[in-house]
Amino acid sequence: MRIRPAVPDDAEALTDLHLDVWDEAYAGLIAEEILQDRRHRRQARIETWRRRIEGSEEDHLLASDDAGRLLGFAGFGPSPDAEDQGVPSLQLIALYVRAEAYGTGLGHELLAAAIAGEPAFLWVLDGNQRAITFYRREGFEFDGTTKTDPVGLEHRMVRWQTPRP
Repeated sequence: MRIRPAVPDDAEALTDLHLDVWDEAYAGLIAEEILQDRRHRRQARIETWRRRIEGSEEDHLLASDDAGRLLGFAGFGPSPDAEDQGVPSLQLIALYVRAEAYGTGLGHELLAAAIAGEPAFLWVLDGNQRAITFYRREGFEFDGTTKTDPVGLEHRMVRWQTPRP
């Protein structure tokens, strides 16, 4: 397995990975129409990913197998309004792995490569117990803040200290 920074030429493969992992992670948690709509807008999503990789303040890491097939990705970066919200300045924006890689340690490796043991925060979809359990093992806890996103209710999780090994 290899973890590396995303480059603009990864936009198409990253889009396909993103579509697949959402289907795997959110089936039954969000409306099927949302998942289908994302697939119908694949070409626009490719261009969005290309722009995000080229010009965003967030960074993206990709995990691939020995054959180069993408298995997961992480997005992270500074949050411009973190200080106003009283959370760490580093936000984990996304962390996804293919279902076939669940339980292999890939999520932990991506998280470690992205934010190491730094204080950080993230948003997790209500009911996504697999993710909640994972993030708790990594030292994140709910801080009581929620927001409503087009896909559903999200809860903020914060990690202030480096987790114990």
